[in-house]
Amino acid sequence: MERADLNRALLQAHDDKDNAELVRLYTLAGDRAEEAGNIDAACFYLTHAFVFALEAGLPEARELNRRLAERGRAHPLDL
Repeated sequence: MERADLNRALLQAHDDKDNAELVRLYTLAGDRAEEAGNIDAACFYLTHAFVFALEAGLPEARELNRRLAERGRAHPLDL
């Protein structure tokens, strides 16, 4: 997915209030930023994914918390 397509998909998921899709897309954006070596941007996107996962009670919250804690951006939670 190209960057512009990702941005459009994120906006649509926000409009649709689709938390599962927001988690998927923000995680994808975080993964791409991390691959590019931009840890600050990666953690920004992963934090968004984590919040939406928590709101929706999705199991992805556990792994997102682990990744953020590993980078010193969150406290490890017992989810």
